[in-house]
Amino acid sequence: MTNSPPLTAPASPSASNPSQTKPELRYLSRDDLIALGAGHSDAFVQAITEGLAIHARGEHVQPLKPYLRWSGADHIADRIIAMPCYIGGDNPIAGIKWIGSRQHNPARFGLERASAVIVLNDATTNYPVAIMEGGLISGMRTAAITAVATRHLARSGFTDVACIGCGPIAQMQMQTLLEQFPQIRAVHLFDLSHDAMHAMRSMLGSRFPAVGWELCGSAELAVRAADVVVTCTVTDTPYLEHAWLKTGAFVCNVSIMDVHKDVYEKVDKVIVDDWDQSNREKKIINQLVLEGRFSREQLHAELGEIVIGRKPGRERDDEIILLNPMGMALDDMVCARHFYHLALERNAGTRLPLL
Repeated sequence: MTNSPPLTAPASPSASNPSQTKPELRYLSRDDLIALGAGHSDAFVQAITEGLAIHARGEHVQPLKPYLRWSGADHIADRIIAMPCYIGGDNPIAGIKWIGSRQHNPARFGLERASAVIVLNDATTNYPVAIMEGGLISGMRTAAITAVATRHLARSGFTDVACIGCGPIAQMQMQTLLEQFPQIRAVHLFDLSHDAMHAMRSMLGSRFPAVGWELCGSAELAVRAADVVVTCTVTDTPYLEHAWLKTGAFVCNVSIMDVHKDVYEKVDKVIVDDWDQSNREKKIINQLVLEGRFSREQLHAELGEIVIGRKPGRERDDEIILLNPMGMALDDMVCARHFYHLALERNAGTRLPLL
């Protein structure tokens, strides 16, 4: 991993002495974030590692996120989610991510499926201090969770990765894994769209010339070839079977609904990022709990517990391990905090008067 700027920085002038400074907002566009380094995974991996430790130590307040849906939102991905969180520690801050998604956006409007903004609030005054584009942070922090989990849960020296789904989230997932794990030698892709598979290979192939790219004819073929499996689809119907998994495989079930219920019962370890966030909204774990087939006691760990050493990660090469990372507001806040502090240091972005 290359050296990244420190993840902590002095508070803004308005926070340190609000009586002497008129409140203002720092606006960061996607281009601003990229100029601050958000196009590479290092800062996100560092921030997420810190955030997972904060989660495990309980130094946060994170209400269950509400899902806003209305008539015509017919797909599981059609919703707007409010994700508030306070993070404590040496540099406390609060904030919220407001993320909307429509399954038809790419085909109908030529837009990314999801869009988001993040608002940060000073933890002393509770005044808003920053607003930033949240789609890039959301995608890259999700990929960073996969990378941190892979470091703890994948078999040492793994070489083959499967990626099911080849949209923008998948591209960030593969970019991050390839940046963080140079030993990867092959990526096995599957998407219902051949164009999407070709686009991913074209986008990342030139950046990682040592990596082989296999465009598979089915999800099964991709999964069977892989040591690490990453799901990045918008399916609402499970398809991934336990019989497809290699001995010693690690499955990062990013898109949550891909893995058949019996896989949870057959793998050696099931891990989530946050139990309360995972056991709701009729996701697979929630369905299993309601059916009496899974419980908090059967869960091996929350990921942060593994990061801080409270619970073990992989213990044997032959273990099959499944992670369900629902995604937490805390993840967004630790990453947004990093780029906000960096923007203050470099006077980046646009300063907007609040009052």
